[in-house]
Amino acid sequence: MSCTQVSAEVLNRVVAIVNDQVITLYELHTTMQMTTGLSYKDLRERSEETYLETRKKILDDLIDQKIGLEKIKELKIKVSEEEIDRAIEKVKEDNQLTQEDLVKELKRQGITYESYRETVREELERVQLINLEVKSKILLREEDIEEYYNTHRDEFTSEGRVRLALIFLKQQDPADKKEARALHNKAREILSMIRNGEDFADLARKFSNGPGAAEGGDLGVFKMSELNPEMSETIKGLSAGQVSEPIIMPYGVKIIKVVEKEGGGEKSFEQVKNAIRAILYRKELDKKYSAWIKELRKKSYIKIVF
Repeated sequence: MSCTQVSAEVLNRVVAIVNDQVITLYELHTTMQMTTGLSYKDLRERSEETYLETRKKILDDLIDQKIGLEKIKELKIKVSEEEIDRAIEKVKEDNQLTQEDLVKELKRQGITYESYRETVREELERVQLINLEVKSKILLREEDIEEYYNTHRDEFTSEGRVRLALIFLKQQDPADKKEARALHNKAREILSMIRNGEDFADLARKFSNGPGAAEGGDLGVFKMSELNPEMSETIKGLSAGQVSEPIIMPYGVKIIKVVEKEGGGEKSFEQVKNAIRAILYRKELDKKYSAWIKELRKKSYIKIVF
């Protein structure tokens, strides 16, 4: 038997039986990594005690999931792709996120968009299950929402963002002062065309030697903290739609356009109260679901094999 076969058998070893379902060591290790961001080996190396506590908690959660899954199948609860789409759109709307923001945040947490969709599916199925089985209404008071906002203000502070476009005229010989003057004059001509109503994107496609020229000079969206000090200073006084004066650089001249500009700062209660409502609702949901699962556990066959 090869080492690969032995490894596969170890990973596929059953660690728990829940009625007619099993939980494998591979499933346990994978869930631990998704939850903590660390492999089980790294967790164990850091602290044996923490590893054992984490393993026990995650195994308990997986057992609860299996019990809930059985009930979902028994009741033939199904969630459509459209329902998942709507739920994700609501998350984005409540948190004022773009699709790009969401994917970036998931990537930062080590989660793929596909696995996130599966998590949303499971949450929606669980909500339906609770609505059918628990039959308890969750009531959230406005005072609770306001209290959460007042005690978690740092969570609702956004950083300013800006979308930029660029026209860059490259200087072939940085030491050639004549070429530098000609480029600067050309930049002034282009700026005059822009101010006379010509389209910045069309001029970028025609004249720019810089990044994004084929896309009309589009550089994309940046957080203000991602810009270098020089760029920050250049666009500080510009509003959306405005264009900078020609900026002389060692290797050419550039003109910057602020396509979109969104100021940062603390979001108002009105802007985030729906997001807070969703957070508190989920907490209450988890609490009621946990109590209900405990009752189901008493009626289930559970055997942990370690």
